[in-house]
Amino acid sequence: MADTSASLKNKYDSIIFDLDGTLWDSTANVAVAWQTAKQKVDFIKDDITQADVRSITGMAYDAIFVKLLPYLDDEKRNEFKAHCSVTELEILNELGGELYPQLEETLQYLKARYRLFIVSNCQNGYAETFFNHSKLRDYFEGFQCYGTKGQPKAENIVDVVNDFGLKATVYVGDTQGDYEATVKAGVPFIFCNYGFGKVERGQVATISSFGELAEIL
Repeated sequence: MADTSASLKNKYDSIIFDLDGTLWDSTANVAVAWQTAKQKVDFIKDDITQADVRSITGMAYDAIFVKLLPYLDDEKRNEFKAHCSVTELEILNELGGELYPQLEETLQYLKARYRLFIVSNCQNGYAETFFNHSKLRDYFEGFQCYGTKGQPKAENIVDVVNDFGLKATVYVGDTQGDYEATVKAGVPFIFCNYGFGKVERGQVATISSFGELAEIL
């Protein structure tokens, strides 16, 4: 059951979702894509595993490669990142990611009651691969990604709030970084503990499966 101290029903007019670790898990195929990109250069020391990808999920796309490859100079890091961004979209467009259980039926329930959006730290074109694979584009009124404007998640949340005239939104995500972005943006946070991160305090609710959103909202 969801952990929430007070009813959240009728509190919000909209919901903004994170993508990775909240709506789907694409880490296995992203690892395949980045490992494929590794074959195109000769300066990456180690294999890139699903665990590596999980460890950086939720970070801004540029910051990911700084953390994973601190031994590279900017030129080589950017070269590898460019290869990764291409192979990632190619492979995800073909193979997609693993959609979390009860995703569509829960979105269907929420869509009848709230305006739905996505704000993710993913690269440009990544959200489109999610839509192409999941066939869930029609549930979302809009989306904003790091790759669209190159700005932090908090600013993207604020942009969606302002651009769509949202009066009382809530953000659903799975990492401490997600929570910190909502604090900066001034919106409440629901934590998905089935995702990739940990949030100890500050959330208005914690859910252990996506379907629990239908219970609390």
